[in-house]
Amino acid sequence: MRHLPNIICLGRIALIWPVIDSLIGHHYGRTLVLFGIAALSDGLDGWLAKRYAWTSRLGKLLDPLADKLLLVSVFLLLTWLGQVPRYLAVAAVGRDFMIGIGALVFRLGWGPLHGRPILSSKINTVLQIGYILLVVIHAAWGLPPAPVLQALAALTFLTVAYSGVAYLGDFTRRALQIAARA
Repeated sequence: MRHLPNIICLGRIALIWPVIDSLIGHHYGRTLVLFGIAALSDGLDGWLAKRYAWTSRLGKLLDPLADKLLLVSVFLLLTWLGQVPRYLAVAAVGRDFMIGIGALVFRLGWGPLHGRPILSSKINTVLQIGYILLVVIHAAWGLPPAPVLQALAALTFLTVAYSGVAYLGDFTRRALQIAARA
């Protein structure tokens, strides 16, 4: 049972292709179900890992990797399909790229990043998932109205930018603290 969160993460990664395939085929009802399962699995694996202390080094890598792979691939495809504004996709993918590069630079220059996701990042992830779900619902049934999606896109963009800057500040603060101790 201890490895259940990791198995759930692998399941989320395995759902990426069916989500992409259903979007390409304009099967939005199927996309909604598959992406919804993937989104719920993100919360479930984290809850199980924390609740039962089933955390692992692999899980600390798999969980954010599964999230990034799912969100980046869906954002890029929905943008290509004309469903998501380009500015939001560029910001979301750019933020994830910046965080990945920042984590790699930190790891190489100062050592392991012993930490957890910051609150603004968790809020951003929830907004990104919610936004994608509403975009797919809109593509399937025309609801919510376009102005609602535009407002949510703007709000999601703000959280993308804020959490990106917050991560950059966090990496910098940690690096300076380590350098000051050396």
